[in-house]
Amino acid sequence: MEPAQPADRVPADRTPPDGQPPADVPAGGEPAATDPTPTPPPAAAAGKSERSPKDMAISLLVLLVPIALLLAFYRGFLGGDQATTVDPAPAIEQARSANVFPVSQPQGLGSDWKTVSARYQTVENGANLRLGYLTPEGRGVQLLQSSVPADRLLPAELTSQGQPQGPTELAGRTWQLYTARGNQQALVLLEPTRTVIVVGDARDNELRELAGSLR
Repeated sequence: MEPAQPADRVPADRTPPDGQPPADVPAGGEPAATDPTPTPPPAAAAGKSERSPKDMAISLLVLLVPIALLLAFYRGFLGGDQATTVDPAPAIEQARSANVFPVSQPQGLGSDWKTVSARYQTVENGANLRLGYLTPEGRGVQLLQSSVPADRLLPAELTSQGQPQGPTELAGRTWQLYTARGNQQALVLLEPTRTVIVVGDARDNELRELAGSLR
């Protein structure tokens, strides 16, 4: 004999009457669907930063236009391609006042010769007067007059590779043609109290024109 069951206890056997579905199964015969936590959609992949050649060309053009305008202004209105010239007179006068060596200066050069530097200074064993020129062909030439002994001056100015190439006559004076550093060449005038050097990467005819103009 089984013990008495409490009146409010639900019977363990929930088998429905014949022909009826279980109480916890929907009438359609499918199990009850669970309600899981919704999965958030995946984050959109970061878009790749891709620029077409056309976009890059436009960006480059935007940068180049202001630069081109500035360059045109610099050249057209500020004289950006013109060499800055100086007045050599103060340096020449200073050298003459020092009376260390006789001072010559070019005479009769055309206006297309530009004086771009001029300096007189005392140095060890003497003094130097340097005048720098821009030739009509746009080459650089330096005129050096010095009281420094030639055996010290020439190696310092023309390097140890500077070698005499023979004499040449210019305006009644005998100059020596020398090789110099790089693609430069030089004309050298040796006198008892001074040495004159015309050196640069200019053509031979321009070197001769400058040397022959000294008075």
